[in-house]
Amino acid sequence: MVAVLLRLIYLGLSQLFAWIRLLVRDSADKDVEILVLRHQLAVLQRQVVRARPTQADRVLLAALLQRTSRGRMQQMHLFISPDTVLRWHRDLLRRRWAAKSRPKRPGRPPTRALIRDLVLRLARDNGDWGYRRIHGELAGLGIKVAPSTVWEILKRHGIKPAPCRTGQTWAAFLRGQARAILACDFFTARTLTGATLHVFAVIEHATRRVRVLGVTADPTAGWTVQQARNLLMDVQDAGAAIKYVIRDRDSTFTERFDEVFAAEGIRVLKSAVCAPRMNSIMERWVKSCRAELLDRTLVWNGAHLRHALGEYEQFYNEHRPHRSLHAAAPLKPLPILTADASDLDRIRVCRRDRLGGILREYSQVA
Repeated sequence: MVAVLLRLIYLGLSQLFAWIRLLVRDSADKDVEILVLRHQLAVLQRQVVRARPTQADRVLLAALLQRTSRGRMQQMHLFISPDTVLRWHRDLLRRRWAAKSRPKRPGRPPTRALIRDLVLRLARDNGDWGYRRIHGELAGLGIKVAPSTVWEILKRHGIKPAPCRTGQTWAAFLRGQARAILACDFFTARTLTGATLHVFAVIEHATRRVRVLGVTADPTAGWTVQQARNLLMDVQDAGAAIKYVIRDRDSTFTERFDEVFAAEGIRVLKSAVCAPRMNSIMERWVKSCRAELLDRTLVWNGAHLRHALGEYEQFYNEHRPHRSLHAAAPLKPLPILTADASDLDRIRVCRRDRLGGILREYSQVA
C-alpha cells in the first residue's frame, strides 16, 4: 500500500508539471503534439495485446477521466475501454466511502515489554516448557495475559511454542551437576629415551581442582582400579560429594573400574566415540599441562615426570588463575582488594620460580 501511494504521488506530480509546461505553449504546438501522440498510441495498440496498468495507474486515470463522457473517451483512443475506466472510478469511490463508514476500533493493546522479556526468560530457562506452561506460570505470578499472546511472543522470537524442546543437552547437564561431577582421562608423555609414559589425572568440574593420580609405563586394568580406590579415599577425606564420573571408552577402563565407583553410589558416564567435547574440561586441562609444562620440559624418566607433575598440580590448584572462577585459584580465594589508593604505593611483589623458572608465581611481600 505504501508503494502504491508513493507511485501515485509521483505520477500526480509528473502530470502537474506537464500541465504547467503546457500553459506556456500555443494552440498549434499542442494540436500537433496531440496528433503525434494519438498516432503513437495507435501504433502501440497494434503491437501490445493487452496493457497491464498498475494500481497507481488505475487510480490516476480514474481520477483524471471522471468528468469525461463515454463518447469522448472513445474519441481519445484509450488503450482501455470506457467501461473499464468507469469501473475503476466506482471502485475508487467505494473504497473511499467504505473506509469512512468503517467503525474505528482501538484494537488489542500492545504487550508490555516487561511481560515479553519475562516470557522469553521463562522459555530460555526451561527448555521443556510450552506456551501453555509458561502461561500458567505467568498466571501464578499474577500476570494476566492470553495464551495466544505467549504463543505469538515465542513465535516472533524464533522459539517453538510447542513443548518440543524436551531433552536436556549435555552442556546443560554439566552446568547443572558441576558440583557433583569428576572427570578423568589418560594422556601420554615421552622421555628423552623415547619411552612412553601414561599419566592418569582427574579434575573436579565445580572447583577445577586437579589430582594427578599416577604415572606408569604400562597402565593395566589392575593399576587403574587401584588408582580409582585411592581417588575415592582422597575425595572422601576432602569432603567432596561426587555423583558422576566422566570417562572415555578406553580399554583401560574396565568393568572393575566402574564397579569401584558403583559401590559408592557414583554413576560412571561414558563419553561418545571421537567426542572430546563431552569431556572438554579434562581435555582443556591436558592441553594446559602440555603447553605450560610438558612442551617446555625434557623428561628424563618416570620419577622426574612425577616430580614435575606434582609441582604443576600444586601450582595449578593454589596459584594459577581460572576464568571460570573469576581469576581465583581452585584452592586459594582472591585476596581482599584495598580501597585506599595510598596502599597501592606500598605494594611490593616478589617472584617464586618452580622447576627452574618454567612456572612462575607472584605474590605480595608481607
